[in-house]
Amino acid sequence: MLLGVFQQLDTFVFFVVALVVAITFHEAAHAWAAYKLGDPTAKQMGRLTLNPLAHLDPMGSILILLVGFGWGRPVPYDPRRVARGRFGELLIAIAGPIANIILAFLLALPGRIYLIQYQALPEGQLYTFLAVIVTLNIFLAAFNLLPIPPLDGSKILYLILDSFNVRQETISRLEQMGPIALLVLIFADRILGTNIIYWLLEPVIAVIQWIVGSSTLPF
Repeated sequence: MLLGVFQQLDTFVFFVVALVVAITFHEAAHAWAAYKLGDPTAKQMGRLTLNPLAHLDPMGSILILLVGFGWGRPVPYDPRRVARGRFGELLIAIAGPIANIILAFLLALPGRIYLIQYQALPEGQLYTFLAVIVTLNIFLAAFNLLPIPPLDGSKILYLILDSFNVRQETISRLEQMGPIALLVLIFADRILGTNIIYWLLEPVIAVIQWIVGSSTLPF
């Protein structure tokens, strides 16, 4: 029984560390993309770094510990400085999910190589830790692609709405309602066990898993 408690504690620690790593790379990628597109705002505010302390949000960090779900501090940028207008903002937005997919791909390689060589999944805590990081990066990438403000996918939505000449007032209303809708979705999923989020993300997760190669946890 005591061994089981320690194993659960290890898994929880792996989960928290993996989520911090995923959020850090995600937010740093936003900062890097903004800087490359001509806006130094994030760099000037110390966000162009892989130091987790620069990216963790206090409330988001507390929720990571309490409910296993949280978020990082949004990376600021000045749209007036970003090259290519709305398309530049889109590039900044998708830089976060792309960073998570790349990180998942790289960290899944050891398991894929082992599987090819020995026709079996590797065992041990190191593999468990890598598998947790891979899985969380896949989920974080897919989740942020939801077209709900303030998630990164909303920038794709704005680009589509712009192409149809939708009024700015409508977009502003979506920006105001988005965070509330997102919180309702998260808490409904957690409290009621609706699995709405996973149902929405399942097709995207399947595609990312195919790109990455593996995200199967050994438990």
